[in-house]
Amino acid sequence: MDDQTPAPPPAAEAAAPVSERIRARVQRARERFHANDNIARFIEPGELPELQKEVEEKMQRVLESLVIDTESDHNTRETARRVARMYVTEVFRGRYTAHPPVTEFPNVERLNELMIVGPITVRSACSHHLCPIIGRVWIGVMPNEHSNLIGLSKYARLCDWVMSRPQIQEEAVTRLADLLQARMQPDGLAVVMEADHFCMQWRGVKDTDSKMVNSVMRGSFLRDANLRREFLALLQRKNA
Repeated sequence: MDDQTPAPPPAAEAAAPVSERIRARVQRARERFHANDNIARFIEPGELPELQKEVEEKMQRVLESLVIDTESDHNTRETARRVARMYVTEVFRGRYTAHPPVTEFPNVERLNELMIVGPITVRSACSHHLCPIIGRVWIGVMPNEHSNLIGLSKYARLCDWVMSRPQIQEEAVTRLADLLQARMQPDGLAVVMEADHFCMQWRGVKDTDSKMVNSVMRGSFLRDANLRREFLALLQRKNA
């Protein structure tokens, strides 16, 4: 066998549920697979529908454990299938799909003035209760002549990819800032997120008015207090 050809999986692994096969690949690579990690590179072609089917079967057992008669209740007869599809292909797809294509172009005009993008509507889920987090993101960029610039719609695509995972807001904003910093290499980067958390509104204290706002500042936004004030003042003016 060619040294470059990976060895076939053991028979026991090949017969295992798809979630176990994917988990085994991640563990062999010594990679993390927390709720907000992307594991797309460990999923082989054709396995995502198989994973969705496995989630459906297990969700059906959850409904049965909740003593819901899905056979005679027409409203919940397809609930397990709907929930599985929602988790795998919609609200958590940022875990299972590869990085969205993003066209970059050089900063030919050597732009070096503050750019602000937003508000971008984002949807995520709290990893503690899997309740929705719905909010808005603003992104400030201070480019330099060597920065890679991206199109306006690509900011929304990248936000959606990062946010479509179970996580806490503080980590989500940091993940987004890391991604944009790596792609664009600007002199400065600022990300602000304001969101409603349904784990507070729907359960627990049931406070419907509280929002969470947090920010990440990098480079010149961190060093230059005037630039930081300008960015935050422009956000306040846009929201006035």
